Amino acid sequence: MFVSKAFHVDFELLEKNLRLMIERTIPRYPEKPILVYGDLCLGLNGELKKLAEEYGLTKIDALNCVDCLLGGKGKIEEADPNHEYLFMDPGMIEFFRDGKEKMKQEGIDEEAFRELFSGIKGIILLDSLGEAEKCKAETKKLNTGLAVLETNEVGLNNLRKLLSEATNKT
Repeated sequence: MFVSKAFHVDFELLEKNLRLMIERTIPRYPEKPILVYGDLCLGLNGELKKLAEEYGLTKIDALNCVDCLLGGKGKIEEADPNHEYLFMDPGMIEFFRDGKEKMKQEGIDEEAFRELFSGIKGIILLDSLGEAEKCKAETKKLNTGLAVLETNEVGLNNLRKLLSEATNKT
């Protein structure tokens, strides 16, 4: 089950839509669905784990989508313990592209958009789909003021492994 990436900027709206999807999905499948969301997607106080427990769902063991691509279990914290880098995969690039467009419609200019990234040392590109050059070009178009420092070809195997582990728990 999936809900729009746009809900990720509003925890309340995301929870509302997740609940709707969960309540629609559970009756349709004899086995319980797996919640493919990170621990931090609804907030910093275990809200997503509580939601999974409330509905008796298995949740993947990951903090966020980037953590999923790195293998979950908090690997994002190992990769960036001081939160100094912006990890970008195709989904994040699209998220920021859409967000930038909405900000522009609300009168927020390029400089204010770039200011969102102040204090970040640079971008680590996670190529999950084998499209590194396309991702680099799309990242450059975002005009965040940050350089792509490295590109890691992560593919989707780590996500598959997390899904497999969650499936084995159901």
